[in-house]
Amino acid sequence: MEISLLKTLLENISSVLHLSCEDNRFCDIVEKCYIMIEEVLKLIKPILDTIVDADVTSEQSLEKDFAGMNQSVDELRKVLEDTHPLMSKVYFALKVDSLLTKVQTHGLDLVDLLQSCEGLLPDELSSASLEHCMQKIKHMGYEKPSDIVSKAIKDQAEGTKPSSGIRSKIADSLSLKSNQELLIELVALENLKENAEQLEKLTDVEYIEEMINLVTYMHDCFIETKQSQSCNTVPIPPDFCCPLSLELMTDPVIVASGQTYEREYIRDWIDLGLTVCPKTMQTLVHTNLIPNYTVKALIASWCDSNNVKNVIVSNEIHQEECCLEDHHACSSSEDSMPEIPGNEHEFNEYEGSGGPSSISPARKESSAGGGADEGSPEEVVAEAQPAIVATQSNQHEYEYSPRFRNRLRNQIRHRTSERFGVPRNISSVTETRNDISEVETQVNKLVECLSSTSLETIKNATSEIRVLARNDKDIRNVIANCGAIPFLISLLNSPDENIQENSVTALLNLSINEVNKAVIGNSGSIEPLIHVLQTGSSVARENSAATLYSLSLTEENKRKIGRAGAIGPLVNLLGNGTLRGKKDAATALFNLSTFHENKAHIVQEGAVRFFVELMDPTTGLFDKAVAVLSNLATIPEGRAKIGQENGIPMLVEVLELGSARGKENAAAALLQLCTNSNRFCNMVLQEGAVPPLVMLSRTGTPRAKEKAQSLLSYFRNQRRSNAERR
Repeated sequence: MEISLLKTLLENISSVLHLSCEDNRFCDIVEKCYIMIEEVLKLIKPILDTIVDADVTSEQSLEKDFAGMNQSVDELRKVLEDTHPLMSKVYFALKVDSLLTKVQTHGLDLVDLLQSCEGLLPDELSSASLEHCMQKIKHMGYEKPSDIVSKAIKDQAEGTKPSSGIRSKIADSLSLKSNQELLIELVALENLKENAEQLEKLTDVEYIEEMINLVTYMHDCFIETKQSQSCNTVPIPPDFCCPLSLELMTDPVIVASGQTYEREYIRDWIDLGLTVCPKTMQTLVHTNLIPNYTVKALIASWCDSNNVKNVIVSNEIHQEECCLEDHHACSSSEDSMPEIPGNEHEFNEYEGSGGPSSISPARKESSAGGGADEGSPEEVVAEAQPAIVATQSNQHEYEYSPRFRNRLRNQIRHRTSERFGVPRNISSVTETRNDISEVETQVNKLVECLSSTSLETIKNATSEIRVLARNDKDIRNVIANCGAIPFLISLLNSPDENIQENSVTALLNLSINEVNKAVIGNSGSIEPLIHVLQTGSSVARENSAATLYSLSLTEENKRKIGRAGAIGPLVNLLGNGTLRGKKDAATALFNLSTFHENKAHIVQEGAVRFFVELMDPTTGLFDKAVAVLSNLATIPEGRAKIGQENGIPMLVEVLELGSARGKENAAAALLQLCTNSNRFCNMVLQEGAVPPLVMLSRTGTPRAKEKAQSLLSYFRNQRRSNAERR
């Protein structure tokens, strides 16, 4: 047998022993496993050190055990090195326990074989010492978490639900005792399943699904137990409880999936690096938190009715009404989007491949607002939150039409009270129906006015519809059902600037609704929207770009928009528009870049230069620009242009100074650049990318770590290849 195999085994063992269980990556379960691994390897290593130069190493019978043990130890090392706080504890325990069992088995076989080679062993390896080592390995006291987990999975597959005792043992051994720990475990398992599906490892997919079923059942039981232990004499409506804290919310906020959470708990969740909705498991296309004033008001009302004390921000109804008339008065200094009234149902309209986004109709009529974080920019990516804002040229347009203002507030309160189980009387129901009926009558009159021969009449009608379209989901449905959409599309070609602006803004707000989105997309709207993008006022151009984003949330529309010639005008707005226009154009281009056919067009129209220029924190488009470049780096033309436009130094700088998402996307872009071009690889190295990549591989998000480690590994392989050539 070759001596190098034994030396490789010893190197792998040393690598594992040099890992510290005090490493901050190591949670309780990892520490427990590591202590056991360390104990086994410390028994085996002295024996291997003793025989490394002995004649016994030439025995062919030992080769199989050396090779098998080397493979298992090497896998153990990789598993331990890849641990991080958001990993799956169930998967880790099953994997490590399996590998440790193999190491123990190989160790026992090795000692047994060495005992039969007594004449070839060094003097210090006596038969007695080998026997002592064998007994220690055999009788190591270690309760493997995998045993109880495997049994629970097997029982559940056979139709027997794990008992509370078994669930408690699993929770204790794997530190899955809280609601958040169980949710993080589910997120980790879903990620593992997705990776296995991509690699077409069907057996792994099935096994991980069984783990998901087990943890899901544990989570369901945990929630039931928590609810049964509640000391509240009055049951709390489920919609008023945070899915993370399981407690009555005091500061409810909406996330990109449309779900509502307690601000403190969802902020902590996001700060951990988790970018999925805890309840729906959808990717969060942005991490902005939007205060849910409607739910806050309903909770306050419920607390008053049931004499329940709750620390709710005072004057929430007053704040809601202020926001309805001028949401600048309620902008949030803590989060990057303005505070918007509404409930989770009204924020759950925009849907892309990455899941729904939380866009409020009220936001469409503001000139304020921030850009959004992007999703993972690879071949198929979660869509970015648009910087969708239908900018107003006149302050008075923030107000509702006077004849509807008070009526709409009443409608919102009545409708949301019914949804969340707050009692209302029969007269309220009748009043709401009458209100909707009145709105339908008024909208029908306005739609008739859209075909008038008088420009002034059309201008007034489009202005009314524009205001109504931002107010309320039901009213947006009424406007669409009354047949306004075809008229509004035809008016996009109006020579009157105000009519054109009103029409495109109304269409933008109507497109929040999925049915309306489909109607607008299939009614020949794309070419007229491009016309507005090329010829309209600055406000109209911005809102046209935002509407194209909204329509591009379906794959078919991404293709249509790209082929219709929208990319050139969007790039022009990106390079020459207002900051608001740049944001809307960038978001639309990001979404279009997730459709492969559009990538080359975006590059050809010169977008790369503008996105490199926008990689400046002062623009507010820093992360968005990096995300788009990461997408474009997946095609040869994109990589060439990034290099040509001096994008590489900027991407390396992002590795050091960017946000967590920015670093993640920068690493993904650099990986594409380096693995496809030796010249770019040398440029990246010359820019000093290695230190920030090493740091990112240790402290970044899971995806950032993966990209950084892949890039560092590629650099090492390149160095080896170059050394061999010399």
